[in-house]
Amino acid sequence: MLKANPGLSAATQIRRPEPLSLGKDNLLSRIEAIVGPAALVGSLWAVAYYFDEGISPPHLILSVIAFALAFPSSARLQTSRTELVLDITLNWMLIAGLLVLTGWGTGYLREFSIEFVSAWLWVAPLTELLGCFALRSAAPYLVQLQGPPRRAIIVGINEQGLALAGKINHSPLNHIELAGFVDSRENQRIESTQDCPVLGKLDQLADLVKTNRVQLIYLSLPMASQPRILQILDELKDTTASIYFVPDMFVTDLVQGRPGSVCGMPVIAVCDTPFTGSNGIVKRTSDIVLSILILALILPILCIIAIAVKCGSPGPIIFKQRRYGLDGEEIMVYKFRSMTVTEDGNSIQQATKNDARITPLGAFLRRTSLDELPQFVNVLQGRMSIVGPRPHAVAHNEMYRKLIKGYMVRHKVKPGITGWAQVNGFRGETETLEKMQGRIDFDLDYLRNWSLRLDLHIIAKTIRLVLKDQQAY
Repeated sequence: MLKANPGLSAATQIRRPEPLSLGKDNLLSRIEAIVGPAALVGSLWAVAYYFDEGISPPHLILSVIAFALAFPSSARLQTSRTELVLDITLNWMLIAGLLVLTGWGTGYLREFSIEFVSAWLWVAPLTELLGCFALRSAAPYLVQLQGPPRRAIIVGINEQGLALAGKINHSPLNHIELAGFVDSRENQRIESTQDCPVLGKLDQLADLVKTNRVQLIYLSLPMASQPRILQILDELKDTTASIYFVPDMFVTDLVQGRPGSVCGMPVIAVCDTPFTGSNGIVKRTSDIVLSILILALILPILCIIAIAVKCGSPGPIIFKQRRYGLDGEEIMVYKFRSMTVTEDGNSIQQATKNDARITPLGAFLRRTSLDELPQFVNVLQGRMSIVGPRPHAVAHNEMYRKLIKGYMVRHKVKPGITGWAQVNGFRGETETLEKMQGRIDFDLDYLRNWSLRLDLHIIAKTIRLVLKDQQAY
């Protein structure tokens, strides 16, 4: 099977390298969480003093709203400077856009002078950037104020244990010193430990914790080893070390895997939608705002294409086809008609190069993706999203769900006008099972790594590609 290139993973393209969190108990992480919001409020007050000669009640209300939207800041201390600038810029564009739209809609924007608003829109992100750079410079000294680093042991040399060791060793600000591994297997059966020593075997763990003054223990053992884990926990009751369990879920192809609870019982999500809670609000809000703006801009183009389709060949202007949407429910998707037929039955032939069914105008519309423009109406209806897995005809879904493992997981989100697969070369005809497998690999990668930044990246890349991509027929 043709697999998605790991180098093109959404995680590596949008979050390279993945930001390392310092943990909630780390002093730096607490300071980092408040630096960004404090910078926004501080810049607001400074600009208010300069242009409006003081801080009025409207300024105070705006300060509270801005702080609430920005808190807590994301983990940025261990990202590159380029990623730091990009992250602050994108986050501020989102926050500023929400504030301006809300202020305009409620009329509250009139409470502020034009000079104040214009200046703050520029000063705020620059102040936040300066605050982050200042924290980076002070970080090593703040780490020293916390005293000696906490010593840690990883129990179990396996994939997740080695991954955890790598994160600890490559995160100098985490205030954790890795003493080594504990594992009972023979040396020839143990994977490379990245220069971390093997301190001993499992039956020596309690003594090793005491002699090495260990404060943190990470149990990286198979979930099937429950009796052994219970025995270890019982033996460690005589120590004061904090104990954490590192689940061996790397063997499972997680989609939005994250911890949670049901009626107070801790659970780990294995396959879930990324658009829960605030993520769902952010996704839907961005879809509505962007769709309204885009439809307003392309309205003349829509009218011209509609007239051209009507005059070019007999048939309806809009082609409506049943597709699978969120949770596999059928939806009706709109497109400008590009063929002489409007197939929507149990057996549908995909369009191919030099397909006789495609009209001359339709060939141009499909090549430039202009036939997809009516789907922005589907986005406003809530049936689709601007970015997401492309919807396939119902007949194609029923065929491929039997041939490709995990095919229907892509329907845990709304289908999109463009998607991660489309901007990575899987746009247009999928005449082989390998090509469809590649498209599904990218769709699932999108679900695992979704972020608003990834959506904006895909939209920008789509705009560049539609002008030269010749793969869609």
